Amino acid sequence: MELQQMRYVVAVAETNSFTRAAEQCLVVQSALSHQIARLEKELGARLFERTSRRVRLTPAGTAFLPAARQCLDAAERAAAEVAAAVGEVRGRLAVGLIPSVAAVDIPRALRDFHRQYPAVRISLRVGASEELVEQVREGALEVAFLGLPTTARPEGVEARELARDLLVAVVAPDHPLAEQSTVDLRRLSSEVFVDLPANTAGRIQSDQAFAAAGLGRDVAFEVTNADFLARLVGQGLGIAMLPSAYASQLTGVTTIEVTDAPARVEYVICGRVGRTPAATAFLALLDLPSVPGPK
Repeated sequence: MELQQMRYVVAVAETNSFTRAAEQCLVVQSALSHQIARLEKELGARLFERTSRRVRLTPAGTAFLPAARQCLDAAERAAAEVAAAVGEVRGRLAVGLIPSVAAVDIPRALRDFHRQYPAVRISLRVGASEELVEQVREGALEVAFLGLPTTARPEGVEARELARDLLVAVVAPDHPLAEQSTVDLRRLSSEVFVDLPANTAGRIQSDQAFAAAGLGRDVAFEVTNADFLARLVGQGLGIAMLPSAYASQLTGVTTIEVTDAPARVEYVICGRVGRTPAATAFLALLDLPSVPGPK
């Protein structure tokens, strides 16, 4: 069993096509098909069902795929560790973040890191906080930046608190509240809201605050992107509550201090075991070399 054979299997599984997998791996299709056939013969099981219309994993292929990915990751990690031992940082850096992260300027940080370590392959994923924690735990991401209510903390990963921030009300410039310097949750509870999906970390802090005050509210619009959320608010379709550091960067809306506002905590997280040289270098560039585990 060879690493190249595993790479071919992963490529076919991800593209659902021998042709596209061969193009991705920069080999002719006949060579890729031959190597997969050799591997299937060695394993004594077919990994793919092939028809004229599609290619899909067999149960044996589904069982094989996670281990193949782990082997490829381990081989890449071994090469990166050797390079690091002789003073070169290479390999991959997979970073995740929530759209509203404000404690760190991620685009600038990635630019500076790329200039300093051009041999590292950088990837970036944007998602919800709870998804990012899971992806770091599984090893799909090396580092992630996320926000949680004060009642929660990332579990199963190493975490460091970056900042705490109060939420503010965000309204359209012509909204009746736009002229107010402050507002409370009771007044806001009579408005229609634009918010993140229910049960996500970005939504929970607001839900908990209204519930603790004995108040209900009408969330008519649920969106997954904070920028699009702000665009809906700017059109007068509803109001929102967002972290003040992030809300201050928005245009086309007005922000108002909330006297009894909930707070959000921003974290940087990474895996508990086996931090890669690239992840170590990235955290050091951000002056975050030590990310202690949860207490």
